[in-house]
Amino acid sequence: MAEDDSSVEATLPREGLLTLLFSVAVVLVIMNTAMFNLALPDVTETFGISASAASWIVTGYSIMFSIASITYSRLSDFLPIRRLLTIGLLTLGLAAVAGFFSTNFIVLLIVRIVQASGAGAVMSLSLVLFTRYVPLGRRGKAMATIMSSVSLGLGLGPVAGGAITQYFGWNWLFAVTAIILLLVPLFLMLLPKELPSRGSFDALGGVFLGIGTTGLLLFLTSGLWIALVAGIAAIFLFVSRIRTISDPFVMPALFRNRPYLVLSLIGITSYLCSFATLFLLPQILVHRFGFTASHAGFVIFPGSLLAIFVSRSVGRIIDRFGNGGILRFVPLLVLTATVLFALFAGHSWIAVMFVYMIMSLAFTTLSSSVSNEISRVLPSSQIGSGMGLFQLLQFFSGAFGVAMAASALEWQHGLSLSAAYSNIYWGLSIAAVIAIVSAFVYRRSSGSRIEEMVEA
Repeated sequence: MAEDDSSVEATLPREGLLTLLFSVAVVLVIMNTAMFNLALPDVTETFGISASAASWIVTGYSIMFSIASITYSRLSDFLPIRRLLTIGLLTLGLAAVAGFFSTNFIVLLIVRIVQASGAGAVMSLSLVLFTRYVPLGRRGKAMATIMSSVSLGLGLGPVAGGAITQYFGWNWLFAVTAIILLLVPLFLMLLPKELPSRGSFDALGGVFLGIGTTGLLLFLTSGLWIALVAGIAAIFLFVSRIRTISDPFVMPALFRNRPYLVLSLIGITSYLCSFATLFLLPQILVHRFGFTASHAGFVIFPGSLLAIFVSRSVGRIIDRFGNGGILRFVPLLVLTATVLFALFAGHSWIAVMFVYMIMSLAFTTLSSSVSNEISRVLPSSQIGSGMGLFQLLQFFSGAFGVAMAASALEWQHGLSLSAAYSNIYWGLSIAAVIAIVSAFVYRRSSGSRIEEMVEA
């Protein structure tokens, strides 16, 4: 069921300013996610813990972020976005203040998990807000701006994380995130004042989904078989529950919506390629070419900056011509980037910089288009649940890509670094091919639906 302009509940006052504020918030949230990767060695030394223990700072954050994203999206179906976003931003910012004064590892870990529980509100609620209030004729521009902010945050994260950790210490990373508290009064003034609607929140379903995703992610990152068993069991209970209650955590209708599932697969595979690349590039630049962590960030940054520059053009293209052209050609660009990385990543850092510009451009463009198209094919009653599930699946695919890339590096320890990186990118090319095939299937099925509507 496609959504048209008439289904948008109301216009969004000061739409441009709100888009800018959400973009700043997204950059800070994504930077907060990426910066601590560069701080793990210092944290390990400060608290005298093992590297595997320190990795829980990233793993725990990632797990909570994914669960929080779908939770806030689901709650937005019947609670005001203004209230939910305020709670999320205050949780994220106040936890950052507490994190600045962390004196032991347990406190640091708890603070990071609490941060993630608030950070998940920003991305999920921004997409729900723009889908609910921005007409289709302008929605592509808003979506492209948000996705380019993701790319900018991912590019700035390594640069800022490496430099701040090197010159000031890891605790100052929290000071960057605490800036988000300054945005709270602005959002309170600008966001529409919605009234709560009737609805119930399936907390038990959320618990099952949280345990399921946590178990699977822990297995991927730590190889714990008990986590895999617990995760599969929880997912089974989750599926059983959403089939039997009237107001489930995730609507079962989403799994019967073929256009939504195919579009999600396009977004998932492109996300996998992008996040695996953001994990691999610092490894390539540091271990293969001898760069420092902060210098490696500067090589990655131009690709993120390019995504910002082209985001307005991408938005205009989507708003004027729709998503068809992007879904047809941009998955080919993702494949081009993975193949070029496979051929040249281990041989030239200059090639790495330019090929990542292609990858970043493709990721931003495709993510904007897929999110926009999903907002068209979902009925308004499923927007919160559908967007939340899509983000959860995207995040899981990103975590899967990183885990598989890390494992592949260990499996190939006997090979040269160039050969190992090349083999991983040939594997990622398979994911890019899946995106291309999925886009082809979606175009064919959408064409068939249009013909049926014309004949009717």
